[in-house]
Amino acid sequence: MAKQEITFEGIMSSLQAKQYAPIYFLMGEEGYFIDVISNYIIDHVLTNEEKEFNLTVAYGADVDIATVISAAKRYPMMSEHQVVVIKEAQNIKNMDELAFYLQKPLQSTVLVLCYKNGTVDRRKKWVAEIGKVGVLFESKKMRDNQLPPFINNYMKQKGLEMDPKATQMMAHFVGADLSRMTNELDKLIITQPKGQKRVTPEQIERNIGISKDYNNFELRNALIEKDVLKANRIIKYFAENPKTNPIQMTLALLFSFFSNLFMAYYAPDRSDAGVASFLELRSPWAAKDYVAAMRKYSGVKVMQILHEIRYTDARSKGVDNNSVDDADLLRELIYKILH
Repeated sequence: MAKQEITFEGIMSSLQAKQYAPIYFLMGEEGYFIDVISNYIIDHVLTNEEKEFNLTVAYGADVDIATVISAAKRYPMMSEHQVVVIKEAQNIKNMDELAFYLQKPLQSTVLVLCYKNGTVDRRKKWVAEIGKVGVLFESKKMRDNQLPPFINNYMKQKGLEMDPKATQMMAHFVGADLSRMTNELDKLIITQPKGQKRVTPEQIERNIGISKDYNNFELRNALIEKDVLKANRIIKYFAENPKTNPIQMTLALLFSFFSNLFMAYYAPDRSDAGVASFLELRSPWAAKDYVAAMRKYSGVKVMQILHEIRYTDARSKGVDNNSVDDADLLRELIYKILH
């Protein structure tokens, strides 16, 4: 039977229940979850009084593996645990030597190694040992279709509800940078009117600087509906506000949408529920746009659109283009999509 994958939610649940492992190796491309776990351990395993003698926080560039092991082997002073956190552990050399400590880790030590912007080879002996005695967690980048649930859950934990359009605006504007996303959401929480529990598109427009009418989310909707007038109004606004509406952000969103739309044609069941299941979306509601777009665009047309988006992306980076600016490139692309 395959070993169940360790999840962020599972780790946090165990920590909140005060069930601590002797070692946490936190690795991966998404730094947000690594920071949340390590900061929770720093803040909650020890009391403020215990931290004075039993909390060690260091950076990988400043220590070697022998120093880390020596710190982990210390016994706590007037406390049940000691906590040793090594940030940027990817800078530590000779990590293989950790295998000796892992053969018999000190149960009173909570050792946390934060290995960001990459992963280690799981086949190595010391990595396998971590899986036996502690927690080996890979923090993966979040996919675009996972962002809206993340936003909604984050705000729900803060006692607020997101308007669906407001959620989509945040997802498309900020993207999958979770640290930036949570900073922007915290800004909304601070500016939320007293007694109001629902975040609206108007509040995002006022406090985050995203136009509720002229944004990539609305452009996508205009293309789904083949609303030529609305689409041209939006790209005109983009041309007048290039710093807040860079072409690369628009192209990334369009490519993601039309790529999923192309895949949707292969769904055996083209109902909302069938497309949602085939594209691994969280709910049939999330598939409505794809089902609507399939009524407006043929599969062949979508293939052509994907080619045009790639071509526009290359030209925006200077390939075969010496004079056309981003505004005209986007205007040309939208015309080709709609006609």
